[in-house]
Amino acid sequence: MQHTELKVGELARRTGLSIRALHHYDEIGLLKPSAHTASGHRLYTAADIARLSHILSLKQLGFSLEEIAETLGRADFSALRVVELRLQRAREQLAEQRQLCDRLDSLARQLRAAEPVSADDFLQTIEAMTMFEKYYTPEQLKELEARRQAMGDDAIRQVEAEWPRLIASMREQMEQGADPASEPVRALATRWRELIRAFTGGNPGIEKSLQTMHQQEPRMTERQGRDPQLMEYVGRAMACLDAPK
Repeated sequence: MQHTELKVGELARRTGLSIRALHHYDEIGLLKPSAHTASGHRLYTAADIARLSHILSLKQLGFSLEEIAETLGRADFSALRVVELRLQRAREQLAEQRQLCDRLDSLARQLRAAEPVSADDFLQTIEAMTMFEKYYTPEQLKELEARRQAMGDDAIRQVEAEWPRLIASMREQMEQGADPASEPVRALATRWRELIRAFTGGNPGIEKSLQTMHQQEPRMTERQGRDPQLMEYVGRAMACLDAPK
């Protein structure tokens, strides 16, 4: 490695760490500077800086300082493995940030429409954000993000606009007492299923997570117009679709 020697203040400035933190690492033996000036000041070498990088990577992965010390002290310790683990986590964080950007972009589109956005609208956006993390696995969220990118923003906006119309049409049929097996209701149920599959990609695990979310979060689903009475009617219509003719 390139020859480098930094005093503690310079290392703190260039890494964004506090001098106190570096002193603490020194005191517990986690990162002891390899050299000192003639007057006794700490000097950190290139090898020390590399070790500091490993310490911070492991810390960001959730390791305690004791676990970091144990890991770095192992005979089979691999600097490459630490970098690979941190790279993997960084990619996951990028995916999470992309998802957050997409949700904020959706909210921004509403604001650009020049319509007043109430505090409740923002709370609903926050609630929707946390709901996804609560009911979908990280793998499912990645698959949903991939489907969103494949569909494109225009198609997603069209689907988002179609859902309220579809829900209203289904409610109208229900309130008129239409038989769930009738052709108009069957057509609506078929489109309902198509929109769900456009979202889930036909993945049964994602469909199950979606179903669980709607079952356990009645406030959110009722705000969308999907009250229990309507969903029971939709369920009967779906059953008619699946029934042998």
